[in-house]
Amino acid sequence: MGISIIQKLKETVAVIQEYYDERPQVGIVLGSGLGNFKSEMEVECEIPYRDIPNFPESTVEGHSGTLIFGKLGGKKVVCMAGRFHFYEGYSPADVAFPVRVMKFLGVEALLLSNAAGGMNTSFHVGDLMIISDHISLFAHNPLLGPNIDELGPRFPDMSEPYSKDLIQKAKAVAESLNIPVHQGVYAGVTGPTFETRAEYKMLHILGADAVGMSTVQENIVARHMGLPVFAISVITDLGIREENNIITHDEVLEAAKAAEPKMTAIFKGLIETI
Repeated sequence: MGISIIQKLKETVAVIQEYYDERPQVGIVLGSGLGNFKSEMEVECEIPYRDIPNFPESTVEGHSGTLIFGKLGGKKVVCMAGRFHFYEGYSPADVAFPVRVMKFLGVEALLLSNAAGGMNTSFHVGDLMIISDHISLFAHNPLLGPNIDELGPRFPDMSEPYSKDLIQKAKAVAESLNIPVHQGVYAGVTGPTFETRAEYKMLHILGADAVGMSTVQENIVARHMGLPVFAISVITDLGIREENNIITHDEVLEAAKAAEPKMTAIFKGLIETI
């Protein structure tokens, strides 16, 4: 099993390098409704996921499904416009496979973004939350099964899942741009149902400020391989609220799109410091 994953990684990287043979310094994963990020990039190469061996294909609206190479903030970057989710039927290892590919391509840091439901009562739709830590007890761990020693240790330390150094740099960037940001804990759940009111309340009591259906598996795999991670949530809906409105995916996409320029500006400024 271990050999097959290493072989898959080498096969995938070899095909990607036929399209683009330069080494990216930073890997980026974009969440729901955040795909227009590439308009800020100096795009050098785009590869549809369907043309990359061993890559799943994204099936979710708001995820375009291409691997984009280019420059941002003066650095070479590789960007996933569209990620994979456990709720689509992929295994946790499949969900996180592209992060392993990015590491094999040479990236030295990973930036993650997502659309999330706010549970902190001070949050509003459209706010940005830098993720300082996460609760992933409700998401299946992508490292289950035999460990692959070439990739990382059997028991990775998760005391600093999100780089304190990158968080401080991002906060300085946000302050210099007059972009208000929160900092908090993200709870990863499986989806695809949005949470019940009781679930939102429980997660908030446990210490989470926002909740979503992605990110934690990608983070775990990155940390397993020693990659520093920075992540930011766009608060696209509020789970703890008085009124009886319902949440729709269209509303999530709309809120993410409106907040995207702020998130992109922070990412760009942060990449300049890496």
